Amino acid sequence: MADAEGGNQKSVTEFIHLGCRNTLELQTPLFLLFLVIYIVCMAGNLLIVVLVVTHQQLHTLMNFFLRNLSLLDTCYTSVIALRLLAGLLAEDRTVSFRDCITQFFFRALACIECFLLAIMAYDHYLAICNLLSYNVMMNLRVCLQLVSASWITGFSVSALAVGMVPQLSFCSPHEINNFYCDMEELLKLSCTKSPLAEMIIPVSCSLVSLGPFLFIILSYILILSAILQIASSAGRQKAFSTCASHLLVLSLYYVTIIIMYMSPSDEQSPTFHKALSLMYMVVTPVFNPIIYSLRSNEVKWGFTKVMLQNLVMI
Repeated sequence: MADAEGGNQKSVTEFIHLGCRNTLELQTPLFLLFLVIYIVCMAGNLLIVVLVVTHQQLHTLMNFFLRNLSLLDTCYTSVIALRLLAGLLAEDRTVSFRDCITQFFFRALACIECFLLAIMAYDHYLAICNLLSYNVMMNLRVCLQLVSASWITGFSVSALAVGMVPQLSFCSPHEINNFYCDMEELLKLSCTKSPLAEMIIPVSCSLVSLGPFLFIILSYILILSAILQIASSAGRQKAFSTCASHLLVLSLYYVTIIIMYMSPSDEQSPTFHKALSLMYMVVTPVFNPIIYSLRSNEVKWGFTKVMLQNLVMI
């Protein structure tokens, strides 16, 4: 490990994750808990992908976004959950400098999800408030362009964070009090100040999280206004129920990110920070297929058809 005096990132060979440091007595229960959460998340999201791909009736634009969201959550959760599970099992919690930088990949996926959720809110708005012009404004080509823009922007923001690393030099001990490596954690370990990095990181996080969140809130305000004009009481109640569930999981995701990256880190305890990390990295991807997909009658039909086919084969 690099010496504390004058060492820069080139001499750093490893970091130490302290996320599971105080969980020795709960190591096995926590491992089983997060293993179950991970399996449920993977099963739910992969089920959505398989249903949408294999059933022609589910080849709609909304389900195109749902399939991308499920694929994203599958990759997104795996990056952190597998690292967390390994940390709960292993006694040696060191990670090489190269692997630490590789974990920045999750930042790209988090950024992509922020934009993709905003696009889905816009799609909901068009489908409810501008149904007559929906097919003109939202077609497959537009959907592909929007999703591609989300991926390009997400990886660009992540690359920007990685590009800040050469400006940092690190002091011993190289201990990261979390389950994963993140740019904010590396800034805390840096012996030297990087005004550019300290400015760019919070600004980019604000644009990526707060911007889409405000756009989603505006979209759902317009959606709720349209719902109030529905004559049927049962129709209004069903629509309100759907919107409320969407807003609940969206708020859970965005608010945790905003608190983590936009509030002063000195005011957050390490335990609180780790709890927020688990909330938006592991917990919310479990709810996404339930809230967005399994409540859909089309998806329920596809799931029922698959189950019946399997029963017939048995």
